[in-house]
Amino acid sequence: MNKVYVIGVGMSKFIKPRGEVDYPEFGLEAAVKALNDCGLTYDAIEFAACGYVYGDSTCGQRVLYQLGMTQIPVINVNNNCSTGSTALLQARNAVASGTVQCAMALGFERMERGSLKSKWADRTSPLDHVYQVIKSTQGLDPKAPGAAQIFGRAGEAYIKQYGATPTHLAKIAEKNHRHSIKNPYSQFQDVYSLEQIQQSPTIYGPLTKLQCCPTSDGAGCAIVASEAFVKQHGLWDQAVEIVAQVMATDSPDMLSKNPIEWAGVDMTRRAARQAYQQAGITPSDVQVVELHDCFSANELLSYDGLGLTAPGKAHTLIDNGDNTYGGKYVVNPSGGLISKGHPLGATGLAQCSELVWQARQWAGDRQVPNVKYALQHNVGLGGAVVVTVYKKASDTYAAPRTDYNPAVEARPIRQVDYEQAKSKTRAEFLEAKL
Repeated sequence: MNKVYVIGVGMSKFIKPRGEVDYPEFGLEAAVKALNDCGLTYDAIEFAACGYVYGDSTCGQRVLYQLGMTQIPVINVNNNCSTGSTALLQARNAVASGTVQCAMALGFERMERGSLKSKWADRTSPLDHVYQVIKSTQGLDPKAPGAAQIFGRAGEAYIKQYGATPTHLAKIAEKNHRHSIKNPYSQFQDVYSLEQIQQSPTIYGPLTKLQCCPTSDGAGCAIVASEAFVKQHGLWDQAVEIVAQVMATDSPDMLSKNPIEWAGVDMTRRAARQAYQQAGITPSDVQVVELHDCFSANELLSYDGLGLTAPGKAHTLIDNGDNTYGGKYVVNPSGGLISKGHPLGATGLAQCSELVWQARQWAGDRQVPNVKYALQHNVGLGGAVVVTVYKKASDTYAAPRTDYNPAVEARPIRQVDYEQAKSKTRAEFLEAKL
């Protein structure tokens, strides 16, 4: 496998679903920003993987044709909440195999308001096997969102088995809301007290509204390239190596009577273990983590699954202040899904963008000190998880190529940005043909 580097990232601001902006605009913004970030035009892209959950087939082509109809392969990806990272895995594998030198992973979503629900009521749900286990052991609540029941019950089980408390879950949400005020891309940038979080409306079990991610619209993008491409284009100062990336799916533990496993923790364990082995590191070597906190309970479970604590000791990370600035790890400096938002197809690429900015030391007031290794965790029920480890490619650091720092300012794209990013070869071909 050839080495693969992230050379460009970009994302839109995540916003509450309103229907005022459609997915082609969100996707174009993220793609243009990623191309501007590394000073390339779309002509450099030889392969693209586009992720989204809510949309018809070939939406990826609809977005990318705005940059040029260059006839490259475009793969459309739907892997539930891990869709963005799955697209990144596809792009990375294309480069790692030597098939192409430069590839794009793009994720976008336009969602409906309210809790997630299936769009296909006339066929079997991908989660029916899990719901059958829940129904036969604890019973399903017809009034509560399915995802909230799965993660809420998993949180309750962790509390019961290992001595955590509902306050630990609320503290996770308090941290992530606090982190979000320094992220201009975050859907919410409000600080809440622990009491406010605990007293917000109950969604299910120990989970209150402020401990749950919102539905969101938005997009994220990453451009990956080979070592030869990085050298050829003089991008070492901003390149961030993907030193490990592993996808796993569910083990039979998901269908056990243990509610912790209903949330897919065993696939996180497997992917994390293999990623650390692939990277040649241990969890202790990591400084910054972007993990999938769709609910505060899942962040708690993921501390355990990712090996950030000893098994059954996830709550001690919170007690010791080791999940925020000044502690052993900084977890979700972006604000996480709870505050930043969760447009399903874009989430994994937003996580990638944040960690690349952190590795480049561009993150301003939310910069994590002394970042050597960065860890990403993106999970989808049904199920799939992608765990990725990043490392800065060199000891030198470049300033942004754009006329502003995209890590600390969420500007919309301008016509000049688009002109710099779009395919020039195709434009020249069309002009000659006319």
